[in-house]
Amino acid sequence: MFEGLSERLERSFKILKGQGRITEINVAETLKDVRKALLEADVNYKVAKVFTDQVKEKALGMNVLNAVQPGQLLVKVVHDELAALMGGKNEEVNVKGNPAVILMSGLQGSGKTTFSGKLAKLLKQRKGKKPLLVACDVYRPAAIEQLKVVGESIQVPVYTEEGNNNPVKIAENAISHARKNGFDLVIVDTAGRLAVDEEMMQEISAIKKAIAPQEILFVVDSMTGQDAVNTAKEFNDRLDFDGVVLTKLDGDARGGAALSIRSVVNKPIKFISTGEKMDAIDLFHPDRMADRILGMGDIVSFVERAQNEFDEEVARRINKKIAKNQFDFNDFLSQLEQIKKMGNIKDLASMIPGVGKALKNVDIDDNAFKGVEAIIYSMTKEERANPQLLNGSRRNRIAAGSGTSIQEVNRLLKQFDEMRKMMRYVQKNPFKRR
Repeated sequence: MFEGLSERLERSFKILKGQGRITEINVAETLKDVRKALLEADVNYKVAKVFTDQVKEKALGMNVLNAVQPGQLLVKVVHDELAALMGGKNEEVNVKGNPAVILMSGLQGSGKTTFSGKLAKLLKQRKGKKPLLVACDVYRPAAIEQLKVVGESIQVPVYTEEGNNNPVKIAENAISHARKNGFDLVIVDTAGRLAVDEEMMQEISAIKKAIAPQEILFVVDSMTGQDAVNTAKEFNDRLDFDGVVLTKLDGDARGGAALSIRSVVNKPIKFISTGEKMDAIDLFHPDRMADRILGMGDIVSFVERAQNEFDEEVARRINKKIAKNQFDFNDFLSQLEQIKKMGNIKDLASMIPGVGKALKNVDIDDNAFKGVEAIIYSMTKEERANPQLLNGSRRNRIAAGSGTSIQEVNRLLKQFDEMRKMMRYVQKNPFKRR
């Protein structure tokens, strides 16, 4: 995400590099290039102009011209203003209420149904909520069936009323059902609609009035750029929603919607979605997104995602085994599973400073671990628990059973052995430096 914008901004800042003397003229030249970069990223023209004017005012006010490293200071000013442009701070979804009701709105194809499932899973895991998904899209063929499949995949029940074509009544009845059955969170998935479709806009307004949701989220496909911003404004004028969800951000190399939408509708971006998997959802942190746009990575989000997915009890058990030099392939498999739960591998790599840029043109398959898993699953239980048993004949059998070569098996065993040694060394010498 934001790949094109990140590269363009990096080129903009090079105008200041290597200059013996920094002047107001070349600062202005840099910011003119920054404005072009924003416009190329499909950022609203007025937003881009106000942004660069503010950066210039702040930079000159901080004596950037006399700074020891004026280029770096200007990057910091741009970073802070980017974060402010996107809202400044993270704003959480309101889940107070019994039940708390969240109403989804947006265009058809924006990803509302999939996101409804992602949000239900997130709030179930992190907030201990008991969610109920409600199917109020009575128009799109198979929409109800899609929500059922999503609900089943995350083990969250779905409320439907076969034969009832009144979304307002379905939503009202769902909330009554939730109260009677102990659900403390209701997520209402509605049909996609155009802002110019007066009948459909009246319908979602009627749903809002009938169920009085704690939170209305506007779900928008970030890849539509300025169209996303214009649609958000039209929906906000009618619904006065509480927050924005940007979907398909992993396919958006420009980032215009993320950078413009807050300024235009004055509503926070609350979540971003970066894939089809039910775990591909993140809270939106403007400061962290500014880090990523400027190529600084997002190590805080990386650590948070790891903490959310890694089992502390499993970690303690594995630490004990490492201390006794008993870490085996069963432990290795469990670690791989937890890494896979963290999400798209390339997306994770982009959170580590410097790594995202290095992997820019590298295609990382999400099935990158398949070959390793095939080799391990071709071992017997005894071999997985005791890697030292893997002699030549056993390795040949494993290669044949996993559809890999003997060289690949040998490479994995060598890497595994080196990893065990390193893990034991680090555990014994946690503060020792080379």
